[in-house]
Amino acid sequence: METTPTQSVQFSKTSLFFISMLRIAIGWHFLYEGLAKLFTPGWTSGDYLSMSSWIFAPFFHWIVAHPAVLSLVDFVNIWGLIFVGVGLMLGIFTRPAIITGMTLLFLYYVANPPFVRNDFGMPVEGHYLIVNKNLIELLALGVLLVLPSNLLIGLDGWLISIFHKKTRNNAKTLTPADVPVQVPATEPKSFLPRRELLKGVATLPFIAAFGAAYIQKRKWESFEEQNLADAFTGASVKSLQISSLKELKGTLPMGKIKDVEFSKLILGGNLLSGYSHSRDLIYVSQLVKAYHQRDKIFATMLLAEKCGVNTLLTNPVMAPMIDEYWKRNIGKIQFISDCAGLNYDDKGRYAKPVDEYYDIIKRAIDYGACACYIQGETADDYMAQGRIDVLANAMQIIRDAKLPVGIGAHIIATIKACVAAGFEPDFWMKTMHHHNYWSAKHTEWHDNMYDFEPSETIAFMKTLPQPWIAFKVMAAGAIHPKDAFRYAFENGADFICAGMYDFQMVEDVNIAVDILGSDIKRDRPWMA
Repeated sequence: METTPTQSVQFSKTSLFFISMLRIAIGWHFLYEGLAKLFTPGWTSGDYLSMSSWIFAPFFHWIVAHPAVLSLVDFVNIWGLIFVGVGLMLGIFTRPAIITGMTLLFLYYVANPPFVRNDFGMPVEGHYLIVNKNLIELLALGVLLVLPSNLLIGLDGWLISIFHKKTRNNAKTLTPADVPVQVPATEPKSFLPRRELLKGVATLPFIAAFGAAYIQKRKWESFEEQNLADAFTGASVKSLQISSLKELKGTLPMGKIKDVEFSKLILGGNLLSGYSHSRDLIYVSQLVKAYHQRDKIFATMLLAEKCGVNTLLTNPVMAPMIDEYWKRNIGKIQFISDCAGLNYDDKGRYAKPVDEYYDIIKRAIDYGACACYIQGETADDYMAQGRIDVLANAMQIIRDAKLPVGIGAHIIATIKACVAAGFEPDFWMKTMHHHNYWSAKHTEWHDNMYDFEPSETIAFMKTLPQPWIAFKVMAAGAIHPKDAFRYAFENGADFICAGMYDFQMVEDVNIAVDILGSDIKRDRPWMA
């Protein structure tokens, strides 16, 4: 009898054992991934597909753009993973499971391959240049595919033996007039149902172990959810609740400054660029920088877009990263550039040469800013020095680029001085928050207050006809957004700029949507 090359290969029991363990381990991984997605409320592959930037990116982006197709892809993905996991662990329908698993892994790989330009410029666990975990598992399944599945422990061998036994029994009932069928005189040992059944049920303890571990994990997660309130303060619990996109309550309203449309809630860029008003907490700035690695920054900007926040307000230092975000087709978020001087002299004044300051503005324009404004502290300082010419020239550079131009300030006297000087920007940037938080009562300023005269701010901004973007509305995290957003909108702000972590995004957008959809009591007309 002629044998195939795979049948002629002899495997030791040790080899078969480890090959079987490899198949079961991969099945364990697939089954876990499938169940984790199945029991995660609001899970979708949309975020992963949105990040695709290789040659198949248009196809994956098309899937994301069509909710019905994305829903189907999510369904196939989840149940495909579960099918592959169960098949590989039990060793049943092994070849279809392997082929399905290889197909899924191939799609995962081509959606976001671990090429140098796709790794966000930083080491990522599981990405090793061209090779990543998906590719390694794909090749491992390829090895399993070329091996006869009935050699390994699992139910396939038992099913095959049953099938062959039934075939032989049917063959014995044929009459001589039927097509002759050659039936072996003796039953091959490899087809003994009892032996194959024992080989098949050998995988059941692994399924039992997986089930026990997964049930324990679910119990622990449930325990954490039920007892979280006992372990943390109310404020901490709020910060740990990560809402899904499906929990969005509505669409953020928009407003226009000149011809550019902005979401009423604008994402502040301080946290993304690693800057935080940490008061006397010396570790906070380092923590923020460690958290906001490049991939986290990109993911946060993408999440902001999905929540309806179409604008990021940031320093030109982030412009190259935003440019990369655009070029890789991750998203299209626009940015307002705060054009700031950077260096101080020994008297605390800006010491950067004026020409260099103008170059900063030109750089922001060249990188595609949709609007620019004179940063608050910069305007405060130049106006205090009587350098009206610097602001006038800076504004002209922005106007020549046909962009909306704004003036920012921390001190209301700066805004008053700009109005007295005849400046007519397209919008104002002014700090806005009350003083009803404990650190505002400190006898000395300690990076804890940014609108020094809120009542004066409200009164004077009410007289100005240009749109007003309020910033530092939460006093750098001292005031809850429910309180801060309402205070700013009711007291005249047309837009709010707020720094937000990714896990706060949905909650903050919902707060803004609720407030803007309610009966807001404000004296100042909406200017945008």
